[in-house]
Amino acid sequence: MTNASFAEIASALRENQRIAILSHVRPDGDAFGSQLALALSLQQLGKDVTVWNEDGMLEKYSFLAGRDLLTTPPAEPEEFDLVVALDTATQPRLGAAGDAARAPKWINIDHHVSNPRYGDLVYIDPTAPATGQILFELLSREQLPINQEIAENLFVAISTDTGSFQYPNTTAHTFEISAELLKHGVDLGRVSQLLYESYPRRRVELLRELLRTMRFEADGRVASFSLSLETAGALNVLPEDNEGLIDHLRAIEGVIVAAFFEELPEGKVRISLRSKSNQADVSAICVSFGGGGHKLAAGARVRGTLPEVEERILDAICDVIDGHS
Repeated sequence: MTNASFAEIASALRENQRIAILSHVRPDGDAFGSQLALALSLQQLGKDVTVWNEDGMLEKYSFLAGRDLLTTPPAEPEEFDLVVALDTATQPRLGAAGDAARAPKWINIDHHVSNPRYGDLVYIDPTAPATGQILFELLSREQLPINQEIAENLFVAISTDTGSFQYPNTTAHTFEISAELLKHGVDLGRVSQLLYESYPRRRVELLRELLRTMRFEADGRVASFSLSLETAGALNVLPEDNEGLIDHLRAIEGVIVAAFFEELPEGKVRISLRSKSNQADVSAICVSFGGGGHKLAAGARVRGTLPEVEERILDAICDVIDGHS
């Protein structure tokens, strides 16, 4: 299907007054940065903007401009003229925010290849390394407001979803856009320190415990570790504390696929997969378990005990690895 044009999306943003901006549960820098950038831009146009995420603002991203705009959704639904879903591969991933927002028109802007194109105006670009990159192009091409605060949010979105410009989806165009954002006044040193050099001590203690559970399969080509509810409770960790820890596994020489298993209270296990080879498509694995994502980074929530889910997922990964050995 053909994407809506930026002109069509910009027209909808300009023509509607009450606008809700949503993103996925277990939000990351791309989700928050994209939401707040668009919200701040629309506020400059005089729009009545509501920004919801089921998890609320995370401690790690509390330095972002416009952070006070982002709240958890109410228990009862609210009516809007327009809803914008950002960086969310499937509508259920919006969680309570998606349940609470009602509107006659929805915009869906995303970069996940597994997105089924829900909504009325849809723009999906799987080649974009971050939804924040798509938003920059939308704002700049359609002459929607961009100031220093908006630029900083977009930079955070792009930086985090490219692994600080290390992942293979980072292109020359990504660097060109990032340079434009710096021209808008983004303080690269300050933002990078806040993102990558300001972790709480409990996160390092969590990593120490995770490494104790580390295991290898398929002759060292698959690495994994797991987090039980008991360990998470003992360390008093927040859900955001494990973001990026899987990269320690992915960085090991010889590892092609890394897996992180997190036990959840509702009898499910959250799985995060990372791959270093397009031949090992972790999105396809996660889709088969009800999740989704990108070829090199994907996730899902699977019902079962931690040991059961570990074995099922690792078996599936090893089948893929063995098929491409």
